[in-house]
Amino acid sequence: MNKNPTDTATGRWRTLLRWTARRPESITVLLLVAAFAVSCLLSPYFLDLFFIFDSTSLYIEIGILALAMTFVVISGNIDLSVASGLALVAVVTAILHVQLGLPMELVVVLALLFGTLLGLFNGLLVAKLGLPSLAVTLGTLALYRGVAQILLGDHSLSGFPDWFVGADFVKAGGLIPLPLIVFIALAVLLGLVLHKTVFGRYVYAVGANEAAARYAGIPVDRVKIAVFALSGLMMGVGALLMVSRLGVARYDLAIGHELAVVTTVVLGGVHIYGGRGALVGVALALFIIGFLRTGMGVANIRSESQLVVVGILLLVAVALGNLMEKCRK
Repeated sequence: MNKNPTDTATGRWRTLLRWTARRPESITVLLLVAAFAVSCLLSPYFLDLFFIFDSTSLYIEIGILALAMTFVVISGNIDLSVASGLALVAVVTAILHVQLGLPMELVVVLALLFGTLLGLFNGLLVAKLGLPSLAVTLGTLALYRGVAQILLGDHSLSGFPDWFVGADFVKAGGLIPLPLIVFIALAVLLGLVLHKTVFGRYVYAVGANEAAARYAGIPVDRVKIAVFALSGLMMGVGALLMVSRLGVARYDLAIGHELAVVTTVVLGGVHIYGGRGALVGVALALFIIGFLRTGMGVANIRSESQLVVVGILLLVAVALGNLMEKCRK
C-alpha cells in the first residue's frame, strides 16, 4: 500500500521538530546567521573582520554574566542583580585603588572575592531562608546599585595603572581582543563543569525536580549557593574587564544589562523554568545580540530602538522555548 505523500511530509516535519527540540541550539545557529546577515545589510562596515572582532569587546561583559546565569537558570532560579553587582564591584575596585591606594594586583583579587560575596549573599537568602530568587535578586538589584551610588555619587573615578587599562587593545595575533579570549576560555571551562562533572549533573537535577533531588541525596542548598556564588564571581570578572575597557568606574555601569543577560540565556536554548540547557547555545546567542546591537549602532539606530529589539528577542526566545517544550512531548 502506497503512503500518502502528505502524510510522509508531515512525518518528516514532525521528526525535524522533535530533533530540533532536543537540540535547541540549532535554532540559535540559524538566528545567528540571520543576525549577521541583517547587520551586514544595515551597514557595509560590518563586513570588516577587524571591526567585527573589535566590536565584541562592547558586549563581552554581558556574555560573561550570561555564562554564570546559565547555571542559575538551569538550577531553577534567576539572578537579576548581576548588572548592579558588577557596578558595585567596579566602584569598590576604584575606591580601593584610587582613593585608598592599594596595589592594583591586590585589588584585582579583592574584586573577585567581593563579587563572589555578593553572589553568596543572594544564594544564602534563596537557599537558607527559602526565599524566591526572583524577589531576592530584584531586591539586591536595587540594593547593590544604591550602595554603589552612595559610595561614589554621580562622580567617576579614574587613575588606574597603564597595565590594567585597555584590555580590549591587547590582541592575540593583532586581531582577537583579550576580553573575547577571556570569554572563550571561561565558556570552555564552565562548559566542561556543567556538562562533564558531578556538580553539573546536580545543577540539572535540582532544576528539573528539586524535591526529587533532595530525596536522591543531592545537597540542593549547597548547589543553589554555589551557582549564585559563581554568578557573583562573574560579576567581579565583568567589572574588571569593563573598568579596564572604560578606564573609569561609575555607579551606573552596565545599567540595563539584566535584560540582555536574561535574553542571551533564554535565546541560547536554556529552559526558563530550569532543568535543561547548554552553554554552547548561550555563547552563540551572545553573538546574535552583539551583532544586532553593533549593526544597529553603526547604522545610527537609537539605543531606545535597540532596547526594543532586545525585548522582542526575549519574547521570541520564550515563545520558541514553549514551542520546543511541546515538540518534546
